[in-house]
Amino acid sequence: MKLMVFDCGGTEIKYGVVENGLNITDAGFFPTPTDCFDSFLNRINEIYRKHKDEVEGIAMAIPGPVDVANGIVHGNNAMPYKHDSQVAARIAEKCGCPVVLDNDAKAAILAEHRFGALKDCHNAAVFVIGTQVGGGFIINDQIVRGSTFNAGEFSFVNTEASDYANDDKILGNRCSTSFLLKRYAEISGNSEKINGRELFARLPYDDNAAEALDELALNIAIQLYNLYWLLDLEAVAVGGGISRQPILIEKIREKYREVEKNSYQGRHNCLTPLQILPCKFRNNANLIGAFITYQDQAKN
Repeated sequence: MKLMVFDCGGTEIKYGVVENGLNITDAGFFPTPTDCFDSFLNRINEIYRKHKDEVEGIAMAIPGPVDVANGIVHGNNAMPYKHDSQVAARIAEKCGCPVVLDNDAKAAILAEHRFGALKDCHNAAVFVIGTQVGGGFIINDQIVRGSTFNAGEFSFVNTEASDYANDDKILGNRCSTSFLLKRYAEISGNSEKINGRELFARLPYDDNAAEALDELALNIAIQLYNLYWLLDLEAVAVGGGISRQPILIEKIREKYREVEKNSYQGRHNCLTPLQILPCKFRNNANLIGAFITYQDQAKN
């Protein structure tokens, strides 16, 4: 099987041709259209047309609660023009091929549990850091989707009871690349627009960048600690574009040890250590997971 696979994010859409050996070729990306669904469809079709004679269909990882069986994207997400939309059907009509969708983070955990960092785990999660934060759980070797496909929508978790009405305090705005860049601008007093790659490049010489990263890592570590106690997890794999930066994983582990040591249970030495791992497939986890979802749907 060979598919055209897309990974749709709030900032950019990555793509590649994926085949059974999980090899990815002709990979690339383009900025996410923000004006309307037709612009999105036109860009997807433009890329697909270049490969239509070599692939049998389209697999897509996309933000938000996804009804995989019916190809519907529900609720609010980083691409709001897809709210309650028959996304799969409209792409299929535009491109003239079968289309299967999955939530981006659910796709990531499928990839990591089936073939990657979580392969030997029975209870684990992925924590996908992007414009917002996505997640997914494997509990007793089964992916958890929830009654309305919302399981793992970490972004909407409230992080501060005393300020619960403040959208800045939801997890998605505290543990994301957006938070990192916003805090850097606040700490440095610099209104310059930079992306995550540029911020990480500044770490060796910019104390403000290091401080912003420390804050992000602590925010994430606290939430991973909460997940450990809620779900009794063996491991969490961290994904998303900035997970390619080794220092991010190092910082999260460092902050997690601090949280663990200073917590009530940690002080009483009752913890089995949580493994915090980078996604094996790194920035390609969503692409590979969407490919797996397409395969699984084809078998059904």
